[in-house]
This record gives sequence, C-alpha cells and structure tokens, in this order.
Amino acid sequence: MKKLLAASAAIGLAFSLSCVSLHAATLSVWAVDEPDDYTAKMAQEFGKLHPDVHVQIRKVGFAALNDETMRAVMSGNMPDVVPIDNPNTAMFASKNALQDLGPYLAKSKVIDAKQIFPGPLKNATWNGKVYAIPRGTNTLALYYNKDMFKAAGLDPEHGPQTWDELYTDAQKLTDAKKGVYGLAFSAINTEEGVFQFLPFVQAAGADWDRMSDPGAVRAAAFWQKLLDSKVASPDTLTHSQSEAAATFINGNAAMDIDGPWELGAVDKGAKFKWGVALLPVEKAGGPRASALGEQNHAILRGAKNPDVAFQFLEYMYAQRGRDWNEFGMLPPSKDTVTPDPKWPQAYKVFNEQMQYARPRGPNPNWPKISKSISDAVQSVLTHQATPQQAMQADAQTVQAAAK
Repeated sequence: MKKLLAASAAIGLAFSLSCVSLHAATLSVWAVDEPDDYTAKMAQEFGKLHPDVHVQIRKVGFAALNDETMRAVMSGNMPDVVPIDNPNTAMFASKNALQDLGPYLAKSKVIDAKQIFPGPLKNATWNGKVYAIPRGTNTLALYYNKDMFKAAGLDPEHGPQTWDELYTDAQKLTDAKKGVYGLAFSAINTEEGVFQFLPFVQAAGADWDRMSDPGAVRAAAFWQKLLDSKVASPDTLTHSQSEAAATFINGNAAMDIDGPWELGAVDKGAKFKWGVALLPVEKAGGPRASALGEQNHAILRGAKNPDVAFQFLEYMYAQRGRDWNEFGMLPPSKDTVTPDPKWPQAYKVFNEQMQYARPRGPNPNWPKISKSISDAVQSVLTHQATPQQAMQADAQTVQAAAK
C-alpha cells in the first residue's frame, strides 16, 4: 500500500506540474455522503497540490442528490463540480444543466475519451456530446460463503451457474433454525433495487424498454419465488445493497448479490472463507448480463470556475489506477493498469463480469422509468399484482416516459 500511495503521489505531482498555473480561485465541490468518501478525498488532495485554490466541499445524501443539484441550478447558487449517478447524466444534460466538455477534452493531455470503456462513456454522453467524466465503474457479481458451501455438500470453489442452481443451492444453504438465508440481495424500492433487477431481466432476453417481454415476466417471477420460498429474507424488500452485504458478512446469508464496493467490508468483517462468482444465467449457455454502475463527475453550466473545475476532473481521472485497491471500483478506461490488485480472485471475476455490464438508459426521463420499474417489482414481490400484470403495466409507463 505504501508503494501504491507513493506512486499515486508521484502521479499527482507530475499532473500538477503539467497543468497551467492556477491563480487564486475557489473550487466548490459536492460529494456524495458514502463510506469510500472518494470525491471529498480527491478534492482535498487537489487542494494540497494547488494551495492557491480554496476548495469547498459539501456532502450530499445520495437519495437527495438529483433534487439538490437541480435546485442549485435553478437558483444560480451552484457548485462547480457535482457527482451524478451515471444513468441520470442524460436527464441533467437534456435540461441544459451541464457544461459541454467537448472543448476541454479537445485540448486535454490527461483525458482521452477514446480510452474510456463504451458503457461508461455512453452514460456520460447525450446527443453526441460528452457532459461528464466517469470516476470509475462497477458491476454486480455473486459473493458466496465457501465454508457454508462445503458444509452443505456444495463445491466451495464454484458458485451456481444458472437460476435453477442458484435456487437449489439457496434451498440447501437456508437454515431457518440458525437464522441463515440462502441468498441476500436488494429489492428495495429505489434505484438500487432496479440496479439489481435489470441483470435478471437482461439475462432472460428483455431489457428496461421491453418490460412486457416474456423474459422480464420470468425474471419477476423468479424473484417472487426466492422470497416466497423463504430462501431470501422478507427484509430483501427494504434492504439496501450495503445492508444485504452486512447480512452476508454477519453469516446470516450464504450468498449475496453485490458489487466490488463491498470488498473491503467483506474482507474485514467476514469470519469465513469467501469467493466471488459471475452472476448465474437463466439457462446454461444463455446470455450473461450485469449492471453498469458508478458515478460521473460533471461541471454545472454556469459554474463560476469551469476551467479550475475541469483541471479537478483531470486530476481525478489521473488517479484511476487507485480505483480498485483504494475505493473498490474498476477503472473506467481500457488503458489503466492496476498495480498488484487486492483480492485477485474477485478482481478477475469483476473484470470478466464487466464485459457483460449494460448501462441503464441513457434516457433523460430515467428517474421516472426507474421508479416505474421498482414499483412494478415491489407489486410482484408483495403479491399485489402477478408478474405478467406488473410488467405489462410497467412497459406502458416506461414507453410513455421514454418518448
């Protein structure tokens, strides 16, 4: 770790020397209030490298980020740099709230947009223009408790490969007397639940804009089956992804669908041997799918110091070799080398899973689309509607919102 930090410092120094000198200025940065504290740490480092820049940091709750950002834009009292959940970049760009980064990228010697992976770049682009820079990228995979697998007579070196195997293994691993469920995941009525549900929809041949397809109905029915058979906890309906991970870490779930951001917590808290596997497919030989997550960083249109703000975006991008080991993210670009990656088995799996990660949208009405999907899933899991009824109703809502 010391070597990595030293290397990062050297990168930062070289970066700062390559920049045009910054005169006294104020850089206002919003950061999402989250465990890894990525944006705030990057802003603090940038401030130390540029002592003439007064860096102001405000932390905002993830759930409130969209409303707070739009309120700031409308009031004219806005920060320079904001994080945006990647599917929402199109919404802000379509409302003329973000600075077009094209002129800056044309001159940049730090950021080469052609090196950014297609998925993250797509979710940073609207109408052919780049409006944000991905800070990193992530996706979902299956964590599993090797000790529980072995005790249940399952192969501790291989996770389930198909939905049927996932369900059968979860049944074998569930122990009601010990309060252990076979599987933990998040079906919460927020973007997190949608993030977890869409890979099942996509693995079954449908997608967010084709929710009336039979595959989406099968995905909803499968999730319903997991809860009805009690291989997943009723709390799945309200658990965030971090809460699902905590269930796994505490030994109350034998498997957990989650992202690389939980690796540090699992490594530190789990008192058992664990592994990571690709998400199961619906049927053997079927298509693989996973979600494409992480935040973008954008400069708000009307920001007081856009030039300084873009140099801050460059600084963060220059640190992408630190994404995995320090922040539990995969780098956003294909030209990034992660030195001595921690959790090498998990690193290999998540990198492979990233090949199948699909963006949500982009669509300027994504928040409405996402809300419709999560409401539909909740109605299925609580038996307020059949999978067919819920997905058909959602498809109509999504079709109207996507126009």
